[in-house]
Amino acid sequence: MRTIKIKPKKGLLVRDPLTREPLKTAGEIKPRNTYWLRRIKEGSAIVIELKKEQAS
Repeated sequence: MRTIKIKPKKGLLVRDPLTREPLKTAGEIKPRNTYWLRRIKEGSAIVIELKKEQAS
């Protein structure tokens, strides 16, 4: 499964739909599914770009 690293927009609380735990402000790796893609599209979550050496 493809994954993405995301963090919540500053000042917002975004919960994981399975665990109901808030998304960490430092960012977390989550599955690239419709739930997280909607959070990104609406602006409540931000994609964190991986550094080149981390992506390899």
